[in-house]
Amino acid sequence: MAYLEWSRACTARVRESHVQSLGARAQELSLRLAREVDAGLLPFLRMGYVETLKRDMPRLVEKTRPYKHMLVLGIGGSALGTRAMQKAFARGVDMPGHGGHEGKQIWIADNVCPTTLGDWFKLLDPQRTVVVTISKSGGTIETISQYFLAREWLQKALREAWKDHMIVVTDEAKGFLREEAREHGLDSLEVPDNLGGRYSALSAVGLLPAAFLGIDWEALLEGAASLARPLVENPGSLATHPSMALASWAKALEDYGYTDLIFFCYEPLFAMYGPWFAQLWAESLGKEGLGTMPVPATGVTDQHSVNQMFLDGIRNKACLFVTSSRHNSGPTFPAALPKGWEFLSGKPFSCLLEAEALGTRMALSMHDVPLVQICLDDASEKSGGKLMMLLEIATVLTGWLMGINPLDQPAVELGKRLANARLGKPDYAEEEALLERYLKTAEKRQDF
Repeated sequence: MAYLEWSRACTARVRESHVQSLGARAQELSLRLAREVDAGLLPFLRMGYVETLKRDMPRLVEKTRPYKHMLVLGIGGSALGTRAMQKAFARGVDMPGHGGHEGKQIWIADNVCPTTLGDWFKLLDPQRTVVVTISKSGGTIETISQYFLAREWLQKALREAWKDHMIVVTDEAKGFLREEAREHGLDSLEVPDNLGGRYSALSAVGLLPAAFLGIDWEALLEGAASLARPLVENPGSLATHPSMALASWAKALEDYGYTDLIFFCYEPLFAMYGPWFAQLWAESLGKEGLGTMPVPATGVTDQHSVNQMFLDGIRNKACLFVTSSRHNSGPTFPAALPKGWEFLSGKPFSCLLEAEALGTRMALSMHDVPLVQICLDDASEKSGGKLMMLLEIATVLTGWLMGINPLDQPAVELGKRLANARLGKPDYAEEEALLERYLKTAEKRQDF
């Protein structure tokens, strides 16, 4: 049974009475929850798209079966969930001599890196590659620019057959990618209305690549639904839901001056859930001068890099500490070990991970770092879906407690508009003027 462990949550400045007072707002928030679910504003929670997904996706999974490679074009929420699931549940992709699920491999173009994309076009065989272009709006400049280049790459090698090697995941009715799908007859899957990228991993956005790799995508949905369904069917149960407890604690942290929230993952297979969580938390809650900064960390690796700062730096940090109850035991230490190392004889390698996790958790608590342990059943797809849904709901509730909208990202849009103006996109006169003024005053440099 997965659980939250609270014994070290209210330490140092954090008062349990304050956390409880925030939790008492559950009835108020449950009414808002019911309204927003009914209005279709929380599709990640209602999961109404699942029936359509289960109807439409198997055909595309079958279509991609002959391909060895999947090139995913997407950025932010269109990539981070996919990478987290690949690292957790299709880890063979990264292993020497990969055979895995028919030896399939995935390549995620989640950045503007001319070198990497150019290398992939040289090394991948177009005949054995399917390209999946993901953008909810259908107009994300980074992704659409990659689409143009990938389309040309496929066309040069395959001529008209390029269309059989391209799938788009985008809005059902509008946007450039939807227009492309209609014009060229491209296969497509829908991103539901009001499903922002950072909440979309458990939709076609993340599940099509997962299915390609042989990941049990239905188990991911099952795990997520086990946490979502009780709130959808009975919003009044919010008071006893673990997401409400997490949200109340997170809001209290901010009230007491904690500015950093460490996501310390001691389930190694789930390490890439950290960057996924960082986007979810930061983009949802960094509004109006508010919010706590998510800091992804991997146990045991980061005990030897940044843990000194966590333990003995500025006292502005709290911690979500992720573990699982059941591990693969791994290799067993030999019976005969050198003097001084006999204590390891005959023990499974996993015992080291368990001891390191306990030691770090205790050390953080002894240094008065407020800490909540999230203990999962195991590192299965069901547990992965459950963790994603828990954190998504807790993020929304934290935003409501803060008095901000956790579903938009207004500040991010400015940088996107300025980039478009710099590239010469029409109708960005105001941004062009801002760029001109900025560049005139941005030449105070020091050569080295």
